Amino acid sequence: MRAVIQRVIQASVSVDGKAVGKIDHGFMVLFAVHNDDTEEKLEKMANKIINLRIFEDEEGKMNKSLLGAKGALLIVSQFTLYGNSKKGNRPSFIDSASPERAKKMYDSFINILKNKNIHVETGIFGVRMQIELINDGPTTLIIDI
Repeated sequence: MRAVIQRVIQASVSVDGKAVGKIDHGFMVLFAVHNDDTEEKLEKMANKIINLRIFEDEEGKMNKSLLGAKGALLIVSQFTLYGNSKKGNRPSFIDSASPERAKKMYDSFINILKNKNIHVETGIFGVRMQIELINDGPTTLIIDI
């Protein structure tokens, strides 16, 4: 399981020119499921993301979590995070979970986060989306679980 987390001032995702998810202040999360991932990893990934201390405290140090900063999440599925271009120039995506399995895991991941009383917005799984964001910092992390 892989997530690219960007601390944002604001972020939105659109489909066909219409906004389907938008947040102010929080994390824009690109989320991918590996074909070997299990449901048990979802809770661990959710806890890692909401407890990452990458928001600044009163002294300007990265010391506050998403919970402490009262931030929101914009979660967008992105199977291409497991693209492998070691051989040639056209990436292979064989390490990504099948669309059916990835959708089930994506939906479960979102429900886990919502059950933690986090404001969660999403894209639409499996469709072409456009993302706009203002990265704060910039601060970007890659998390593998």
